[in-house]
Amino acid sequence: MSISKGIALITGSAQGIGRSIALRLARDGFNVALNDLPNKDAKLEVVANQIESLGRQAYIVPSRFKEMVDDTVTKLGGLDVVSFSCPPLATVESWDHTLSVNARGAYLCYKYAAIQMIEQGRGGRIIGASSIVGKMDRLPHNSSYTASKFAVRGLTQAAAVELGQYGITVNAYAPGAIHASMTKVVLDESGNWFQSVFENVPIKHIGQPEDIASIVSYLASKEAHFITGQFMPLLCLSPAHITVDGGLNMG
Repeated sequence: MSISKGIALITGSAQGIGRSIALRLARDGFNVALNDLPNKDAKLEVVANQIESLGRQAYIVPSRFKEMVDDTVTKLGGLDVVSFSCPPLATVESWDHTLSVNARGAYLCYKYAAIQMIEQGRGGRIIGASSIVGKMDRLPHNSSYTASKFAVRGLTQAAAVELGQYGITVNAYAPGAIHASMTKVVLDESGNWFQSVFENVPIKHIGQPEDIASIVSYLASKEAHFITGQFMPLLCLSPAHITVDGGLNMG
């Protein structure tokens, strides 16, 4: 086994974008802690086996925020990169529940990851999952989800300011139309709206989970040490830029 680049904790890693991120970081040389909903343990085992076949360590950690950080440190020896996402919210009806899962959940993930990284004293990478609707709302009848993703954007920028002194960068990726398990849910709920989005994307390509994994791979790298507080839309319906200035200007 080659020397590890570090330890990464990836939530939502049983399938879709989270799974692709976990596998990509394993290929990059990270040992990986995996986390998802309790009913997805069998899928997590498959991902763990795939990571181990790449010559890296993999460990499944519990769903509670502080415990999954603590368990990662105990089993794999530390924490260098965290990529947090939340489960699909298609069946969530209440505003409070949506904000609790997406906004409060992201806050707790950032909080406990930051505490561990500060204690280690070697910096780190915190990478959150927002959404294209955190920049511009194009989903019909989706005010609570949109508000929660705007919250992740603001949280990411505030955390970047607070944690920069410790060598910790904080960024968020913002997927657009990605061919993953949640895509079918959105298609079912929005009808022709989703198809119209695809038709207006300048790059005529249906986004894949691997497209998200590639940007997370870069943000997790040493080369990205001067990028923080950035919100990265990945849909190409409007112009976007990535600022490389140590967090002076956040987008």
